[in-house]
Amino acid sequence: MKKKIGFIGAGKMAQAMIGGIVNSQMIPKENIMASANTEKTIEIIERTYGIITSLNNRDVARFADVLILAVKPDLYDTVIKEINNDIKESVIIVTIAAGITLIDIEQSFGFQVKVVRTMPNTPSVVGEGMSAICANEYLSENELNEIESVFHTFSKTERLDEKLMDAVPAISGSSPAYVYMLIEAMADGGVRQGIPRDQAYRLAAQAVLGAAKMVLETGKHPGELKDNVCTPDGATIEAVVTLEEKQFRGSILAAMDSCTNKVKNLI
Repeated sequence: MKKKIGFIGAGKMAQAMIGGIVNSQMIPKENIMASANTEKTIEIIERTYGIITSLNNRDVARFADVLILAVKPDLYDTVIKEINNDIKESVIIVTIAAGITLIDIEQSFGFQVKVVRTMPNTPSVVGEGMSAICANEYLSENELNEIESVFHTFSKTERLDEKLMDAVPAISGSSPAYVYMLIEAMADGGVRQGIPRDQAYRLAAQAVLGAAKMVLETGKHPGELKDNVCTPDGATIEAVVTLEEKQFRGSILAAMDSCTNKVKNLI
């Protein structure tokens, strides 16, 4: 890919993305630039990734063919006003913030601009992210494919209708937090039975990783895979019954509703 990639904002999510792109070698380091608010962050980015950096967002705006706005939702209007006169005519704007719509970006710029709305997640740090993507009508199929190829350096991607994007944080953006809570609880249960803490975390985390891989690679319904673990009158079905009695699935569904409702009211 010959396009220059710019990041306004260099927090954890941006760094995960930068790391994937740099490690893939699909784009030379001299074609990647990021801005940050502090010299400390700039030093970390330069030392870790070897890309171009700046304390000035406008420098990145002038540099980038693909401009990734990696700032909090409430900063989007401020940043866009700052860079509005500096972006290239053909630039592709990529958002990664929850609740920011395609039309929000178009209206903030005040003119036709190519926009891709995305929702990556933190497992991108280890190259196992999941990103939902949609775009406005000004992008060609080839341009959208190029954006996906960038995201494939740190995550898998799914194209969705924009009307579904507000539901994405609950299912893949925020959900790693639920899974971490599950792993922690499973490890606590192991420790309660006498298993050392470090081993308990490894046992629980690997079980979750393996179960997720079974779903993705076998194509079988999660219910079928669950049934395959439950032998008649066995220990697993006892655990499953207890989870049902404690409204395990209902709690997850309620949490996802809360997450989605918050996303819809962020801006």
